[in-house]
Amino acid sequence: MRIAQVPPLYEAVPPRLYGGTERVVAHLTDALVTLGHEVTLFASAEAQTSATLAVVRDQAIRLDPAPLKSDLAAHLHQLAEVRRRADEFDVIHFHTDMIQFPMFEGLANKTLTTLHGRLDLKDLAQVYQRWPQFPLVSISDSQRAPLPFANWAATVHHGMSTDLYEFSPRGQGYLAFLGRISPEKRPDRAIAIAAATNRPLRMAAKVDNADRAYFEDEIEPLMRNPLVDFIGEIGDGEKSAFLGGAEALLFPIDWPEPFGLVMIEAMACGTPVIAWDNGSVREVVEHGLTGFLVRSLAEACEAVRRLPELDRAAIRARYEERFSSIAMARRYLEIYERVPQAEPALTEAA
Repeated sequence: MRIAQVPPLYEAVPPRLYGGTERVVAHLTDALVTLGHEVTLFASAEAQTSATLAVVRDQAIRLDPAPLKSDLAAHLHQLAEVRRRADEFDVIHFHTDMIQFPMFEGLANKTLTTLHGRLDLKDLAQVYQRWPQFPLVSISDSQRAPLPFANWAATVHHGMSTDLYEFSPRGQGYLAFLGRISPEKRPDRAIAIAAATNRPLRMAAKVDNADRAYFEDEIEPLMRNPLVDFIGEIGDGEKSAFLGGAEALLFPIDWPEPFGLVMIEAMACGTPVIAWDNGSVREVVEHGLTGFLVRSLAEACEAVRRLPELDRAAIRARYEERFSSIAMARRYLEIYERVPQAEPALTEAA
């Protein structure tokens, strides 16, 4: 098949540091090429891909040092280039939320849109009611809950290359927190678990400007605990050592997580996940096999004590079976084949 992949332009493909959507697109694109398909990636110039790269911006937006820039203008330019070349492709796979809908109204039957974010935001419902002809993919079943009427074609869980992270047969005694410092990610819970279990905690996390006050006022004081080691933001090259050395990844979220890529990154290293049972978590973590689902600090501490029960080799094997990039690509190929015949959902929201 001739496939166009259209990621957002905020991060490189794959990201140099933090970034989920663009990382998934990178793995999906390369896996589709491995499976013998002709793929064009519409991305910024620093993208690393085995596909044909169509450069639509000189560099990704977030790390661009230019003081004045427009993310809307960058994405409109990208979409205009995809629209100009639309006849070259059998399917155009968007990862850009809904911004493409007005421009591709007449081509909806050759598109697929994967929604990567939370869907319980004001104004979203009316957009998916206004453009019901676009087939959509959710990244977990739980993600769909706010928009049950939408034109869902399938759910496809994220996957990654099995070569990216190294398996570690044993941890080095510490717990790990990886992701963003933000209220919904609950880094305070991770610190509380470490304190209650007297385990060292290493935190590799990005601090967005929007969360800077939260970090400085509420989290930084907690990091004075000698058990806590704050590393800052890390990239893929550092994750095998960071996650593989952990006894467990703590994922103490307090929001409807659409997927949670860091959970399968940990599993790729053989590292179990202790996660709050919110959003997609129970679709990703298999309780008692790849980690533990918890609902309280007490349950999380008990899960830490139960970590020796888990087999790290079995965790890695389960990751390869469920969350490899090839498995993800094959699932998408099934959808690509039937998308042109998909009927739009007509049900109105209640």
